[in-house]
Amino acid sequence: MDMQKPVRVRFAPSPTGFIHVGNVRTALFNWLWAGRLGGTFMLRIEDTDAERSEARYEEQLMEDLRWLGLDWNEGVGRGGDCGPYRQSDRYGIYREYARRLLDEDKAYRCFCSAEELDAVRQEQAAKKETPLYSGKCRHLPQGEVDEKLRAGAPFTLRLRVRPGTVGFDDLVFGRVEIATSMVSDPVLLRSDGSPTYNFCCVIDDALMRITHVIRGDGHLPNTHRQVLAYEALGFAPPRFAHLSTILGPDGQKLSKRHGATSIEEFRRRGYLPEALVNYLALLGWSPATDGEEIFSADEIKAQFDLGRVVKSPAVFDPAKLDWMNRTYINKTPGEVLAKTARPYFEEAGLVADADADPDPAATDAWLGRVIDLVKTHVDHLDQLPAASGVVYGFADAAGGETAVPPEAPLALEDAARAALAPPEARAVAEEFARLAYGRERLDSESYREMLGGVKAATKQKGRNLYHPIRAALTGRDSGPDLERLIAVYEDGARLGLPRKVASCKERLRAFLAML
Repeated sequence: MDMQKPVRVRFAPSPTGFIHVGNVRTALFNWLWAGRLGGTFMLRIEDTDAERSEARYEEQLMEDLRWLGLDWNEGVGRGGDCGPYRQSDRYGIYREYARRLLDEDKAYRCFCSAEELDAVRQEQAAKKETPLYSGKCRHLPQGEVDEKLRAGAPFTLRLRVRPGTVGFDDLVFGRVEIATSMVSDPVLLRSDGSPTYNFCCVIDDALMRITHVIRGDGHLPNTHRQVLAYEALGFAPPRFAHLSTILGPDGQKLSKRHGATSIEEFRRRGYLPEALVNYLALLGWSPATDGEEIFSADEIKAQFDLGRVVKSPAVFDPAKLDWMNRTYINKTPGEVLAKTARPYFEEAGLVADADADPDPAATDAWLGRVIDLVKTHVDHLDQLPAASGVVYGFADAAGGETAVPPEAPLALEDAARAALAPPEARAVAEEFARLAYGRERLDSESYREMLGGVKAATKQKGRNLYHPIRAALTGRDSGPDLERLIAVYEDGARLGLPRKVASCKERLRAFLAML
């Protein structure tokens, strides 16, 4: 690699759908490489597929990149001295270079119809031959070409592939070389005059001074055609690094059948961007520090090296991602998570919509405390409402469910009922309730005082003291720290939430009445 040349890389998606795991891994590795070497990370939009390209997908992919923290230095939405950065705005540039190749006899007009080409492909397939263009129009006499043009015959423009071999040194796969006899003369311009991907890509990368093309290994077959186009145009090709395919746990190419694959869907389900970036960075790349898996984006960038990218397929394991996301959730304070998580609680009817909430800041602060109590039980944020049953009084969902059950009276679980069955346990619960009823306000401090009073009155301690109190307060025999939970109950009851949070006194009366 020429270290004197400033590193310039690009992420060049097509706005034909939501960006998925493979796209983002490509964007991430480009971003990391540019960041590691102090280079430029460019966003270019390859929208030559006019029928499928939509502005909404372009807007979404930019939003997804920003959400992940993969901001770009140059390109669409940023500007720069190599624009325009949408291929649909560069058609004049491509046609100019096409004319140049035609004038230099490095390209030729092909008048073969789609039907003719398809018939040849079918014949080659029947013979188990590699599908290649026959070269029928490669040596048409100029007079015949002129006659077809006067008659208005449609044509494509093809590159004349030179004899010999064509190859490149890939930073991941090593030397890749084939005979040019295995490369069909690639189409540069379609019959409607629109340029093809391989032609646009070469011109854009050359004019935008791209030094490294980092992309998925599905582009390996394209690279030979592109190298030939670089040669014909007189451009020096960039360095190439092709990233291995991402497979699902079943060893098949990752697709929707494996679950969420689009970044939009991961966002909707409440994955944290830091966790996604961390996980995707480890798909096909290994850090120098063996055994470590949790890294910030800056830590990954500091040690990222294309030399440590492997060519064997990477396996996308949803369970591993869930573990990593859970790790990030657990180390993030609830007050930080509350802003992102609040819409899930709103949708479940547990808190008011922020616009209708008379004191959204107080609700967010309380919600942050709720999240801190239950976040160890979730893999992604959309599971938080269903995991908050200990606060709202419904049974927690099992197995990562996200649905919140309909409102119902407080229920005493069988295990809690059993915990309160012994007379001495009942005495503990009733003494705690008596002390609670006599207080105007319950909080962490008063809880500690009451605990001392119950201990003195009943002579119980340890589990025999705490367990009955927990059962009488929560209706459960296990759960979060009671001192924190009592304060959450009391403050939640005062907030006047759309789904009522019962105060400690209400809960004690309800549960003890069920015995």
